[in-house]
Amino acid sequence: MSRTWLPPEQYAEQLMKATGFACIHFTDEQDRPVQLHAPYNPSHPWQMAGGTMEPGERPWQTAVRECREETGITVTGPPRLLAAVYGLPGDAWPYSTMGMIFDGGRLDEARIRGITLDPEEHDEIRVLCLEDWRPLMPVQDFARLTAVTEARRTGTAGYFDTWDWGEL
Repeated sequence: MSRTWLPPEQYAEQLMKATGFACIHFTDEQDRPVQLHAPYNPSHPWQMAGGTMEPGERPWQTAVRECREETGITVTGPPRLLAAVYGLPGDAWPYSTMGMIFDGGRLDEARIRGITLDPEEHDEIRVLCLEDWRPLMPVQDFARLTAVTEARRTGTAGYFDTWDWGEL
């Protein structure tokens, strides 16, 4: 880059483009991850409640909104960050992706049964032991779920930077 000063608009046009997302990670009372099935997305079929940030939203706001829309659960704070996630752009998406995954806590059986899925986004909910998720997910999705599970267990937020848009 040159050392010539540019107006902010011109400088911004030269920078990396990225999209943001935010999710809520739930487990049952035995710490088994809760995942939602997305029939529209065969490359990432099992997901946490969450989604893409809208203009003007902060990550926690996105996570709370998306969780309420997708499950009927309204999560209250304070927010507890479990992981920061980064992905490089690729053929499936032209921008980098940056996201935050927050802890939604442990849900009892009645609360899990009471989840109301948005049928336009998800058609099934499952609660499985971590290892039982491995054959149901792409490698990087399982690695991300493992990192989030470890962050919850240790109390130390994780950094996961290989959730790329390249080959699965």
